[in-house]
Amino acid sequence: MSNRNVTVIGAGSFGTALAMVLDQAGNNVQLWAREESIADHINEKHKNPSYLSDIKLSDSIIAYNDLEQCMQTQDMVVFATPSHTLRDVAVKLKPCLDGHEILVTVAKGIENDSFKTMSQVLVEVMQGTTLEDNIGVLYGPSHAEEVGMLKPTTVVASAYSTRTAKIIQETFLTPMFRVYVNSDVIGVEIGGSVKNIMAIAAGIVDGAELGDNAKGALITRGLHEMKRMGMMMGAHSDTFSGLTGMGDLIVTCTSSHSRNRSVGFRIGKGEKLDDIVKSMNMVAEGVKTTKSVYDWATKNKVEMPITKAVYGVLFDNVDPRDALYNLMTRDPKNEIVM
Repeated sequence: MSNRNVTVIGAGSFGTALAMVLDQAGNNVQLWAREESIADHINEKHKNPSYLSDIKLSDSIIAYNDLEQCMQTQDMVVFATPSHTLRDVAVKLKPCLDGHEILVTVAKGIENDSFKTMSQVLVEVMQGTTLEDNIGVLYGPSHAEEVGMLKPTTVVASAYSTRTAKIIQETFLTPMFRVYVNSDVIGVEIGGSVKNIMAIAAGIVDGAELGDNAKGALITRGLHEMKRMGMMMGAHSDTFSGLTGMGDLIVTCTSSHSRNRSVGFRIGKGEKLDDIVKSMNMVAEGVKTTKSVYDWATKNKVEMPITKAVYGVLFDNVDPRDALYNLMTRDPKNEIVM
């Protein structure tokens, strides 16, 4: 059992679920909520009124709305904010840190324009306060709904130092939340981010009733695409056969809990992206990540046809069936290029 002081930044569904895991692992847990009303409700009713609202939280989890208040004597800070807000939240939090804290991000995405992963964003923002070796990530097939119900979940801790990765591992480890260590930070992050693009594509396939054959091919070739990008960025190929590659890809492309698959499904049924996004209470990270990865692939002349097809459907109003036809009629190729 761990016994650390841990603050989770972000009281969304995953932040709430991880607060429960950290509490069960024996830590002193604080949860920062952007809305004061949510923090008050958690402290008074021990339930999050907006996310995972049916789940009873431990009485020992204390919620705050003030960043400075929830950063007293903390050993670890877990960033559970949407990926596109991570930089702004980290900038606001930086003055509250003294540099000894382990910083962990669970946000999955590639930042628009900079093409930085979430850990790279933290390294840049925290320069001068937190050493790179104190920064890590926690990724893997882990829908909040199942984590919150304490269903068996297995994830990966990765960091810029083995010591930090092992601290993350032991801090989160419970009988129902198993944590492996992987030293390939960039591979873990690329896998965990790009799979959201593939989940949108899988949802489109399901929504447009294009069949299981198409989805099987999509998942398999999506893994290949994810691996191609990762290898270009210095990742290890074996990472993409693991939990944050194939494991996360399967879960996100097939689960009814997947926000990204849900977006794709509704697009496949004929809805418009803007209408879908406005109607959602939670963020589908894959939408913004699609733009980042498409721009990165275009800039670096890397072939990522599924990402290109999803980008066309999301941002250029390409009909999903036309996008599939374009994928199916590409020049014949070898499956594996040595």
